[in-house]
Amino acid sequence: MAGEKKLIGKVTHFFGKISVAGIQLTDTLKVGDRISIEGATTSFEETIDSMQIDNKPVDVAGPGDLIGIKVKEKTRVGDSVYLITD
Repeated sequence: MAGEKKLIGKVTHFFGKISVAGIQLTDTLKVGDRISIEGATTSFEETIDSMQIDNKPVDVAGPGDLIGIKVKEKTRVGDSVYLITD
């Protein structure tokens, strides 16, 4: 069922209390996109419901942007973020 995966960024921060991951993007990400976060002990998929840059909601972010997204599981600094395409 899973489509192709393309590396689009790395986790740079994780805020456990609010379950938000900080991600440095190397490619474009939009609200509604499906991502996979993977690392040594991390592996889960997430649909982007919302994301923020500098605490302001955005619909699209691109290479070089540092975004924050809500995640359902713990992530770790250095985890890879993949865009899942069909």
